[in-house]
Amino acid sequence: MKLLIYSHDTFGLGHLRRCRTIAHSLIDHLHDLSVLILSGSPIIGSYGFRSRVDFIRIPGVVKLRSGGYTPHGLDISTEDAIAIREAIIRSTADVFRPDIFLVDKEPLGLRGEVVNTLELLKSRGTRNVLGLRDVMDDPASLAVEWERKTVLPALENLYDDIWVYGRPEIYNPLNGIDVPQKVLDKITYTGYLRRSSSPTLTPSEMNHADFDNPFILITPGGGGDGAALVDWALRAYEHDPDIPAAAVIVFGPFMHTELQAQFRQRVDRLDKVTALTFDANIEHLMSLADGIVAMGGYNTFCEILSFDKPGIIVPRTTPRLEQYIRASRAQDLGLTQMLVGEGNYDPQKMARALRELPGRPRPSEANLTGLLDGATTICGMVDQWTNPTKTGDPRLRIVGEDL
Repeated sequence: MKLLIYSHDTFGLGHLRRCRTIAHSLIDHLHDLSVLILSGSPIIGSYGFRSRVDFIRIPGVVKLRSGGYTPHGLDISTEDAIAIREAIIRSTADVFRPDIFLVDKEPLGLRGEVVNTLELLKSRGTRNVLGLRDVMDDPASLAVEWERKTVLPALENLYDDIWVYGRPEIYNPLNGIDVPQKVLDKITYTGYLRRSSSPTLTPSEMNHADFDNPFILITPGGGGDGAALVDWALRAYEHDPDIPAAAVIVFGPFMHTELQAQFRQRVDRLDKVTALTFDANIEHLMSLADGIVAMGGYNTFCEILSFDKPGIIVPRTTPRLEQYIRASRAQDLGLTQMLVGEGNYDPQKMARALRELPGRPRPSEANLTGLLDGATTICGMVDQWTNPTKTGDPRLRIVGEDL
């Protein structure tokens, strides 16, 4: 049995890490499964993959502030980069002949680059699945985007299933969009994707002593847009050096090197703050931390829930409201605290939040059932597809018509 996963990965770590988690969960569950991931991430090689999981890196593209794209490394036009990507994706699917094709987040792929592949595989009987994170964007913006891209016909005609990696009581990502019933019938809310930690060597930039005392982990994810969070946390420790818990800051691989150098100069002047650039096994650091301060990306949110850590989410509000919506809903449900700078990033406000963080309620105290059932639900559904005689647990499926 073969699964092909497409992850456009134009920015950050989210898509790649989500796909890797799903792949590893499925190969642990199905011992005759092979998984191939198509990704544009420039750092996919930094991650370890288990036996029967491999990847093909397609040429990367980077999203510009204007909303357009440019090739990440090649000195060619964006159109040529997309054409190369599209050709690699289609030829890979043609030769690999997957039983299941899982597309992450972008129903048509970047600039429609997976449409031809979806049509090819549909004609061969492959099960085409779209995976959506719990929050895509604010409803008005998503409706306009999907109308411009003509997404709904593809959801009706090219996809067999739609997985939402979340819970309907937290958010419905298609809220506000006039979705045909035929599409709603394809939706399954899987629950969030549980993460696990395996002990690893101490990152080379740190000493074992850094973990001997309680610490708060501060992470802006990939770091490409995380300067405001890191600056706010550093200003808090500069303003209040007596904050009880120490801090470990992970800048992220995409934070500009000049910014990292400026932040390291400030870190060197603070006794309680340590920093490192990147750790591909950041889950281990999260499992050791007494609390987590992060932006509101999907993966970090899953990790806060999985390791049951008190969390402060400082969401970005541009270019999408995704993180703000997720953070505000999580705060409403008692899962995490949200902190918004509102333009001034008051160090006293952050210092107070850091002092209180280790004693704040853990996500498990919100008592939401099925919150982290994502991998279990996905494995159960694939079981039923590969062995129709199996009787599935009806509790695994929460479909669109039930909302």
